[in-house]
Amino acid sequence: MKNMLLKQTRLTHIPHFGLVTLALSLFLGFFGLTTAGLAQNSSPNPGLPVIELKTGIYRLQVEVAATPQARQTGLMYRTVMAQNAGMLFIFEQKAGHCFWMSNTKIPLSIAFIGDDSKIVNIEEMQADTTNNHCPKAPIRFALEMNQKWFAERALGPGTLIQGLPKN
Repeated sequence: MKNMLLKQTRLTHIPHFGLVTLALSLFLGFFGLTTAGLAQNSSPNPGLPVIELKTGIYRLQVEVAATPQARQTGLMYRTVMAQNAGMLFIFEQKAGHCFWMSNTKIPLSIAFIGDDSKIVNIEEMQADTTNNHCPKAPIRFALEMNQKWFAERALGPGTLIQGLPKN
């Protein structure tokens, strides 16, 4: 309580211009911290490359998880993702790569994509669960988007995903 009174007393002795500057500094500092926190949860991981993919009329900005560490972390701990944003997982070998949602805070849809760039199957995944979601055929690519993203656009098995890296 004494510290609060002391701070109040100090403020009353600051000239009017000083109060305005102080208020503006506090506001900008709070706003900066708030937007930094939001950006951390909603914007792409700055350490991962971002590429554009296309499917039909839709253009997607997706982070590329091509290393074991990036694939393991995926979209964990994020709380929001932009509408046409996602994460593309690239594996070295074609196999039945399964996914789960441990520590992933947003529900997602995952499209498993074959070497022919066509969707093999799509799975809906609930946030923070450990159920396995697997492709119906061996794949090297998997694309995570916000839950129901594919269904809301009537995209399903056989849909072509353009812009996948060659290799």
